[in-house]
Amino acid sequence: MGQQSTRRAVEASRRECEPDETYAPQGLAEGISALAAEPIFAAILRTAGPPRFRRRRNGFGTLLHIILEQQVSIDAAAKMYHRLAGLCRPLAPETFLALDDAILRSCGFSRQKMRYARDLAAAVERGSFDFARLAAAEDETAMADLLAIRGIGRWSAEIYLLFALGRPDIWPAADLGLQLATAEQLGLGSRPAEVELRFRGEAWRPWRSVAACLFWQSYLHARGRVAPRLAPELYA
Repeated sequence: MGQQSTRRAVEASRRECEPDETYAPQGLAEGISALAAEPIFAAILRTAGPPRFRRRRNGFGTLLHIILEQQVSIDAAAKMYHRLAGLCRPLAPETFLALDDAILRSCGFSRQKMRYARDLAAAVERGSFDFARLAAAEDETAMADLLAIRGIGRWSAEIYLLFALGRPDIWPAADLGLQLATAEQLGLGSRPAEVELRFRGEAWRPWRSVAACLFWQSYLHARGRVAPRLAPELYA
């Protein structure tokens, strides 16, 4: 009975993709098929269903949104982004750089996030950071390019690689939700530290992004929640 339920969930992951939506990461259905052989992921698929986290657009708005997500909930970041998008039209590096501190504060930016967002906008504006080049780069090179921007740490870079570039083997071990989900699903006594979780993630190469999405799916399902909805222009 359990195996039949798992097979149905795997088949659903191949059928359910709506034609106008793309889900993260690339190769999601193939990765689910590979991971479903493991009892932990088979159980998640049976109880929570396949993950449905939409791919984000590769560009300034998405990376800016991820900066806003740092140390706050994604819902809080979405509200800040919504206020900003209403005041900065179009939301592009040039127009963003024209905004003063008072406007950014009214959108919810801290002083630190103002600096980070302006550094990003300036790098894109002068051409030292290029999103097309980023998309064409290997994972390690793309990671290094992202980390070269002040305010983009490993968590932000990994979230961008997974959701905007759709890379299938990214493991954001510093993510609080992922730490809590793995603790629950693996029966750990406490939330694993980043170093421990990064080590555990090695077992799920080359589909660590898919494993992360499955754990996030279990976390949301256990709390009666669904994947958050962002501004439509942020989706691929």
